[in-house]
Amino acid sequence: MTSGVLTWHSRFFVCCLFFSAEDHFLHACEGDENRELRFHLCHDLWDKIKTNTEALQDELNRNILDSLLDFTRKCSSTRRHSDWASQMRASEIPTAALVLGVNVPDHDMTFKSLSDLLQQSVTPHVASVQAKECGALKHLMKRVLERLMDTVVDDDDDEEEEEEAEQAGAPLNKAVHCSLGTLCAWYNAKTKKSNLGTPGKKRSSPASDDSQPPPVVIIFKDLEAFNPKVLQDFILICSRYVQRLPLMFIFGIATSPSTIQHMLPHSVSSLLCIELFQSLSCTQHLATVIDKLILTPQFPFKLNGKVMQVLISIFLYHDFSVRNFIKGIQLALLEHFHSQPLSVLCCKKEAALLNVMQLGHLDLERIRKLQSFKRYVEKQEAQEQVNLFTDDSHLKGVCQKLIKDLRKYHKNYYPILRCLHTLTSSLPRYPLGKQIRELHLICLEKNIWENEEYQSAMKLLKMMAKDQLIGLLQRCEEILRPVKSKKMNRALVQLEDLLAKFKQLDTVAAEPPPPSVEDRITSPVKDLQKKTDLFQLQKALLEMNESRRSKKLSPFEALRNEALEFIDSLVKSHLSPPESQALNEVCYYASSATVRRHLNAAPRTSIQAALSSPYYYLQNERLQTADGLVSNAAPDICIVYKLHLECGRLINLYDWLEAYATVVSAAEGDEPGSDSFGKVDDVRHARFIRAVSELEFLGFIKSTKQKTDHVARLSWGGC
Repeated sequence: MTSGVLTWHSRFFVCCLFFSAEDHFLHACEGDENRELRFHLCHDLWDKIKTNTEALQDELNRNILDSLLDFTRKCSSTRRHSDWASQMRASEIPTAALVLGVNVPDHDMTFKSLSDLLQQSVTPHVASVQAKECGALKHLMKRVLERLMDTVVDDDDDEEEEEEAEQAGAPLNKAVHCSLGTLCAWYNAKTKKSNLGTPGKKRSSPASDDSQPPPVVIIFKDLEAFNPKVLQDFILICSRYVQRLPLMFIFGIATSPSTIQHMLPHSVSSLLCIELFQSLSCTQHLATVIDKLILTPQFPFKLNGKVMQVLISIFLYHDFSVRNFIKGIQLALLEHFHSQPLSVLCCKKEAALLNVMQLGHLDLERIRKLQSFKRYVEKQEAQEQVNLFTDDSHLKGVCQKLIKDLRKYHKNYYPILRCLHTLTSSLPRYPLGKQIRELHLICLEKNIWENEEYQSAMKLLKMMAKDQLIGLLQRCEEILRPVKSKKMNRALVQLEDLLAKFKQLDTVAAEPPPPSVEDRITSPVKDLQKKTDLFQLQKALLEMNESRRSKKLSPFEALRNEALEFIDSLVKSHLSPPESQALNEVCYYASSATVRRHLNAAPRTSIQAALSSPYYYLQNERLQTADGLVSNAAPDICIVYKLHLECGRLINLYDWLEAYATVVSAAEGDEPGSDSFGKVDDVRHARFIRAVSELEFLGFIKSTKQKTDHVARLSWGGC
């Protein structure tokens, strides 16, 4: 599966779901009692997540965008002063090579932000173009002029359309000629008018504080996809006008800066004054999004380990798109509120406690059927178990307590998770993972302290040097300090006491070892040098062994073990998996199969299902047949596809055509004994050729050189 198919499929599903979200909730959701409330909770929660995500992405892109803005200002300023000739040749065009990475679906957001910032603070003349709309030089020139001048641009292909419009009497928009000369004339008139301004009114142009005209910025979003010849010709033409028109290019590069050298010969690239800009890597971007969006108690909605693994796998193995990762979270959020009636409790603590008291008997029965609640009941006394299963009022009070406990669990879980990651992320071979998301997935799966990698990490920590360990514990202190929780405050006090003891080690002189220890070690060695019998030798060796075993730990080693035992106690207290918490199903979405089915697209399977069962897609009663059959009234491509399933590896086109004509004749009502039944006329022949071409385009057949009148079949089996 390609990343393009994945991107299209995920966007299509999520967009369709959102456009009809209210109808989806009101008419097709599980549990009708509180569907409207669940819809509004879902909508409000997603709005908050979306707002935080957009703010986070703006913050992550701020450095690179600020650098680009400074570059455009610097180039514009250099042009206007006398040092312009010394900085670059007169024919050179200042160019920013922006390396964004292979996460192509995220590039649109970056370029939109860049374009908006340029128009707000540098120049109103910004045009963005893509390769798919610029197949030829005239198309590229036309798109640039239209977006800069905001008018209709005339090219040779439009002459026939204009003549037809004139003959029909349709009104025509006045079009301008497609050339950079036209753009120069427009720019001069625009800047002259802007410099004159309006009497008694300040100019609103971004360059109002400078008397010099603003630059003209052209953004090439996907440089690798452009036709090299088209790009070369455009740059050559622009270099002739650079003294009359303050042009500036921004190249969006997904792979490597060497792409410019591969696409442009030296004679063309020498016309560009290129400066390189590197954006934040998509993996770093994802790590920040997970840290701020998922590993936080701010949002009550959570993903379980399997769903997290699906989304991360799609990111790492398909598209590297953080935008699609967030779309996956959105899909999981919608599915959770749609399929889980108890998601009415997935909101802020105050609202959740209030909603508990509004639950009806049917919802309370759903709570009693939850696996986590059953485990909780099993730990209670016999009378309490009876009350929980029979008394609805008592159950509501207990649910309020469990909701509070679940919030406390999340509030304590994430700080300790970050502390453990801080201590283990720098260990050799990364036993608990290099990224915090890897550690989080381990904690979601089972008790981490039962993991062999955890035991290995603790052994490595026991060999850590003092300065390094103190530095890591200080970072843990910084993590715990802002957390407002009683348990975390107590942990912070204990950690501060440990750090104070470590500092005291530097001021307190190390005590010399007791003489008896030295005697135990050295005296047997001296005795061994003397002539002795076997009994005395055995006794001396036993004393040496006992002395080594009874050797005391140094003050630092003892304090280091105490610190690690403290960390281990925090891990065992607060990093238990969420399945151990009662009512975790209220907040955690666990259907990884649903997420995988919607996001991990399988286009061939869907196409085969549509061709084999067109009734379920077209909802036409004439197409409804028994399983495995296709109606003769089905579309041509469905009939041709069904017939090709009955053939072997090579398909005779003439036999295929005759079989198709027979089926179509029956659909058109021809009698089996009539002359027209099964006859191949021009219309049927054209319809057959079109259907076969569509099957070839979809990848079910291909032409073969073995036989000229045959095609090769590429798929086997059907839906």
